[in-house]
Amino acid sequence: MTDSPVPPVTSAQLESLAHLVSPDGSREQLLVRAPYDDSVVGEVPLCTPEDVQSTVDEARTARSEWSTWPVEDRAAVFRRFHDALLDRRESLLDVIQTETGKARPDALEEVLDAATTARYYANLAERALTPTRRSGAVPFVTKTVEHHHPVGVVGVISPWNYPLSLSVSESIPALLAGNAVVLKPDEGTPFTALWALDLLRECGLPDTVLQVVTGEGPTLGDSLIEGVDYVSFTGSTEVGRIVAETAGRHLTDCSLELGGKNPLLVLDDADVDAAARGAARGCFANAGQLCISIERIYVHESVADDFRDAFIRETQALTLDAGYDYDHDVGSLLDQELLEKVEAHVSDAVEKGATVLTGGRARPELGPYFYEPTVLTDVTPEMTLADEETFGPVVSLYEVESVSEAIERANDSAYGLNASVWTQNTERGEQVATRLDAGTVNVNEAYVAAWASIDAPMGGMKDSGLGRRHGRHGLVKYTEPQTVATQRFGLLSPPKRGKRLWADGATLGLRLWKRLTELGP
Repeated sequence: MTDSPVPPVTSAQLESLAHLVSPDGSREQLLVRAPYDDSVVGEVPLCTPEDVQSTVDEARTARSEWSTWPVEDRAAVFRRFHDALLDRRESLLDVIQTETGKARPDALEEVLDAATTARYYANLAERALTPTRRSGAVPFVTKTVEHHHPVGVVGVISPWNYPLSLSVSESIPALLAGNAVVLKPDEGTPFTALWALDLLRECGLPDTVLQVVTGEGPTLGDSLIEGVDYVSFTGSTEVGRIVAETAGRHLTDCSLELGGKNPLLVLDDADVDAAARGAARGCFANAGQLCISIERIYVHESVADDFRDAFIRETQALTLDAGYDYDHDVGSLLDQELLEKVEAHVSDAVEKGATVLTGGRARPELGPYFYEPTVLTDVTPEMTLADEETFGPVVSLYEVESVSEAIERANDSAYGLNASVWTQNTERGEQVATRLDAGTVNVNEAYVAAWASIDAPMGGMKDSGLGRRHGRHGLVKYTEPQTVATQRFGLLSPPKRGKRLWADGATLGLRLWKRLTELGP
């Protein structure tokens, strides 16, 4: 193995963040390793269920004062955070890369996402949370107002693959809505969340409004879900079912963004060179460790040969290596377990008749968990990777005879998170997109266009999750909607006498109101 690049951030710098874990103290430690060389880069407290409960209690107390802040004052914290993130971009990228082993351009996506999310919700919050007049039961007689109150304490359980985007970006709208947040990052990537927490406090966030607990998910999960008022979980479908079941027992509302086996469709009129470039990025971003990355490609037979050749060229042109600079396209897998899963999927497919067009090998000389971007063809249903999420740099290529067949095969999956359509006729592409069973669909892009459109909802259909992030919904889901209706005069209930006359009058009133509303504004 070649010498691993030395992380620009030191273990001492990372461990200086460990005191932000709440509660802190003398306890067993959790080791954090760098995927580039599997070295230990720091340690954080191994929290217990009792720690989680005390942290939730402390957050609930802090939330009482935080929720009284004017919305614009809360928003000001995140406007400052937006600027601070961009000012300290390179330092944060060092931390993200150290913990995840991803390429620097992939880490940059996280910083840009978090800054964009902070700006968007800081600008939206006051408008979305201001009490709003609604149509009353009887025009001019009933006054009805919709209010949004914070739910209380939100538990955010985030994964390792995007330790900033899927932890801090998800916490921002919850905090702006007036809640406190207890964040449980993946045990392998706690320092990114702690770095962001430190910066948020510097930007004016009260100390105990956002707190981080570190440790193992199976140990802390139940106590966190039991203690909070809302749970946001991002991770595998398998674990998502457990979270949903636990939340259901406690009647705790939740949103779940889960796995994907995401398809990309290349139509017969596509620009195959552009589609190949987009597909290479969509398949191998973050070494395929992205729930919205592409793992299945369906290509119309009329352009299949040209696309295949272009796609292989684009894939082989990607640079795979370790480095804390912008020179490499694809980084490392996270750990041995994930490497073994990728190897098992490819080996199973090859043994059952699949053909490796490019890639298909681990690269231990680069680091312990590197695996080449891999393109397979001749994939059949009995192969494990045909319908199971690989979560690595592996994609299957299929030829289809028609758009209808491409849509049918794309929808033939338990998942429905993200999809992509490539065509030179964007109107046609948009029509195809609406026929795909996916929460987000990109036309002439793989995933960034929909993900970065944070004014629109993002989430999964079928086994890919419940609820949505982004947009107005991504904020108000962390609130309890309340309707306050004031009857200005008169009563809506029938009188003691003359009930038939009252019924006739009510019926006539509804008929007249229907006529008036049909006339339009």
